[in-house]
Amino acid sequence: MTDAAMTDDVQTDAAARAIRDGRTALGIELGSTRIKACLVDADDPATVLAVGSHAWENRYEDGLWTYALDDVWSGLQAAYADLAADVQQRHGVTLETFGAIGVSAMMHGYLAFDEAGDLLAPFRTWRNTNTGAAAAELTEAFGVNIPLRWSIAHLHQVVLDGETHVPDIRFVTTLAGYVHWKLTGEKVLGVGDASGMFPIDSATADYDAELLSRYDAVAAGRLPVAHVAELLPDVRVAGAPAGELTAAGAALLDASGALRPGIGFCAPEGDAGTGMVATNAVAPRTGNVSAGTSIFAMVVLERPLERVHHELDLVTTPVGDTVAMVHCNNGASELAAWVGMFARFAQAAGTPFADDVVYETLFREALAGEADGGGLLAYNHLAGEPIAGLTEGRPLFVRTPDSRLTLANAIRAQLYGVFGTLALGMRVLDDEGVALDRMFAHGGMFRTAGVAQRFLAGALGAPVSVGDTASEGGAWGIAVLAAYARAVAETDASAEASGISLSTYLDDRVFADAAIVTAEPDPADVAGFATYLDRYRAGLAVEAAAVSAL
Repeated sequence: MTDAAMTDDVQTDAAARAIRDGRTALGIELGSTRIKACLVDADDPATVLAVGSHAWENRYEDGLWTYALDDVWSGLQAAYADLAADVQQRHGVTLETFGAIGVSAMMHGYLAFDEAGDLLAPFRTWRNTNTGAAAAELTEAFGVNIPLRWSIAHLHQVVLDGETHVPDIRFVTTLAGYVHWKLTGEKVLGVGDASGMFPIDSATADYDAELLSRYDAVAAGRLPVAHVAELLPDVRVAGAPAGELTAAGAALLDASGALRPGIGFCAPEGDAGTGMVATNAVAPRTGNVSAGTSIFAMVVLERPLERVHHELDLVTTPVGDTVAMVHCNNGASELAAWVGMFARFAQAAGTPFADDVVYETLFREALAGEADGGGLLAYNHLAGEPIAGLTEGRPLFVRTPDSRLTLANAIRAQLYGVFGTLALGMRVLDDEGVALDRMFAHGGMFRTAGVAQRFLAGALGAPVSVGDTASEGGAWGIAVLAAYARAVAETDASAEASGISLSTYLDDRVFADAAIVTAEPDPADVAGFATYLDRYRAGLAVEAAAVSAL
């Protein structure tokens, strides 16, 4: 047997022992199009032991974007079963326990329950933009920007609309909070996810007490409780215990019945928080961009912003530090539709290719495009886009008679279109003088090395780094948070008392040996994207006209 083969056998045996002994951390994330599970070595969270996934889609029903809760559980079981099969195939082990578990999901939205724990109205996701009146009133009352998708905006909108279920509301939470509650019995939320429900005071890492009082005054007599805080989950910071897997929860997650209860959980987090962890962007002057169905940038602030900006949300890291978030409802879905069209062409021509091959071929072709996209414009707005002032989605591909319609320019314009609305928000941060030492990117579109990453660097005018965990994304991020909570618990102290800060933990135990590739902004790309963005901003009039006309 060769030395390399012996090394592989030793590593396989060590992984199998870690899985059997429960020295692992499981991360589950419910994203917009996939439910993902990621198993890591709890002692070395950079080591991924197995993965699983399940595809799902939101529904547009009665004018609102939603997911059925039955789909949540069938999807979770499918993703878990896929993970368990991967563990069996790779390591020859049947999953029975873990060292820690964490749940993450799309932030924001509205899940309201009555005293018995029954859902009162269909889940309203972050994509919905029907909360304009509530968001405007609360922004005025609070003196901070309350985005349309925040849970408090959804809650206040149903109050304003006098929806019939309002008198029965006893608990409001996010998707991650809901899943965590059903698995553990605990109505808690990580501070990062909670910051998308209601404004957080970073000094206390809890809901802002002054603003809670203001909301009680605003909603006086119209809520079924005296204080809105009674309806919200308790807040936990990263590293704090957040309950254990119950027998009922184990049955919900693992249909085979092999999973044992009693496993400790970290606090459930939102996709923004797990994105920060997955890119080691939790310290001031760091940031990250997460691209999926939506796209958003997170920048950890050194100081408060000087003004209120509708383009920016103020949320927090998983430990409660203030973050400026540029959140766009529309990300890479329109790009995926175009790639799918070319994949179908190849299939129809008798030369089918795997999706990854089609993506890479088209992305490489985009590198040959003109720096400004050849005068082409691509709008990826499948849903309403508040930053762009659009209440409904109208994806458009626009050109003038003198635009250069080539494949390279068309795909480059589509890639630029993914970053267009994001760049509008990031320009606001530039105007505030916010400084960045590093920006990390993650999401499937960054798997093709050196393309989307390079164009994003040009769009931001800043270096953009991609790590070797980019394709794992938030499921890996929440697995790391679960491993962190386990490490803190082993010290028998709080995260602060243990001396293990999240930032230090990530630097020393997770990213110390990570392979990071950084793309510096190319001056031609910076100038070309600036020209594209000027055209993009002017062309929003076409988008607005399309919304009005159709």
